[in-house]
Amino acid sequence: MAKTKTTFFCQNCGTQYAKWQGQCSSCRQWNTIVEELIQKTDEKDWRSSENPKKQPVKPLRIQEIDGTAETRLSSGNMEFDRVLGGGLVPGSVTLLGGEPGIGKSTLLLQIALMIPYKTLYVSGEESQKQIKMRADRIHSDSENCYVLTETKTQQIFRHIEKVEPEIVVIDSIQTLQTDFIESSAGSISQIRECTSELIKFAKESNIPVILIGHITKEGNIAGPKILEHMVDTVLQFEGDTNYVYRILRALKNRFGSTAELGIYEMQGSGLREVNNPSEILISKHDDQLSGTAISATLEGMRPLMIEIQALVSTAVYGTPQRSCTGFNIKRLNMLLAVLEKRAGFRLGAKDVFLNITGGITVDDPGIDLAVVAAILSSNEDIAIEKDICFAAEVGLAGEIRPVQRVEQRILEAEKLGFAQIFVSKQNNLPENKGNIRIHRVSRIDEVASLLFG
Repeated sequence: MAKTKTTFFCQNCGTQYAKWQGQCSSCRQWNTIVEELIQKTDEKDWRSSENPKKQPVKPLRIQEIDGTAETRLSSGNMEFDRVLGGGLVPGSVTLLGGEPGIGKSTLLLQIALMIPYKTLYVSGEESQKQIKMRADRIHSDSENCYVLTETKTQQIFRHIEKVEPEIVVIDSIQTLQTDFIESSAGSISQIRECTSELIKFAKESNIPVILIGHITKEGNIAGPKILEHMVDTVLQFEGDTNYVYRILRALKNRFGSTAELGIYEMQGSGLREVNNPSEILISKHDDQLSGTAISATLEGMRPLMIEIQALVSTAVYGTPQRSCTGFNIKRLNMLLAVLEKRAGFRLGAKDVFLNITGGITVDDPGIDLAVVAAILSSNEDIAIEKDICFAAEVGLAGEIRPVQRVEQRILEAEKLGFAQIFVSKQNNLPENKGNIRIHRVSRIDEVASLLFG
């Protein structure tokens, strides 16, 4: 039997130490180093066994390597495939993280039930009956989905050899435990060793593996930071639990772009794909209300039309309040200072509240002009016409700056029935493009005079 030894791991970044110390020298966090018992056994596992069918690996010239695109496995979920870059790559390992209760297990179970490939859904948190109850709620009858409740990796690999699935889903990586590490499930060493076994299995068998990962209170995926470096793709499933919409983002993708975005709507029967999110993010009301403006923004490669609401009122207390939902508060303060200094609007003694509808957060600077228009509309108490939208950035000098891919934003606005759009004069666009009228502006006061006279 191998010698038993004790090591120390930082619970924040996963750095290993020979002895305990108060501060981690890698991530500079205090009191995060914990002692763990590690015991390597002499027993051979599936990774060390010789496979007679496996071809020996030899170095190849770059010209000799087959450069044809490998066929991806479509999940049957357009939003999921969009974020991955076209589908699952054979032999890839994908890590999905998100807040508790946001719908990670529901999303992957729904994909496992809908995908036309044999799938093994391994759960270490729920029983088979509980998963069956959720599957009945999703209303999917699949003959290709196998459910296994197991936490030992060696047992999981034995069942994989019997079932021979084409896709493996693990829910979750923090619940797995291997016999070759003597520590509790969820510890740094267990997460790292179990992930390493699954990655080696995926690469040797050419079977894609999808992992669900818990996150910490800071919003990071629990476990060592090296976990995100080991896997091929890291997906983030986010959204406000008070809203029904969920957003799927790619934080890392070795086989595609990280700029894509998938939007879902949480329903009683599961997650519904939102193919046209612009219609959802714009409120449907007949009356024209002041303080509302529509912006043409981009989330990754996808154009979106979002509604921005602003409320400007006289400050009751001595210090004016500034509050944002879905927008950067520092950028709001900057835009208010520009309006005060460059355009002459006295907002320093007024409360300003800003909200982006739908519960989403937008970082695109191209919504600056719509934010300014909504604030001025509320301040003047004059409603902006429904068929007007905005797509421009506002600079510190009060100038209207151009944004990227403005043609794509204009096409999205025209598709949704908008008749006018305000863009920067520096975009060098024709005055009219199709059925939408383009207003080319250069300063904030010019926008204010066109909107409010």
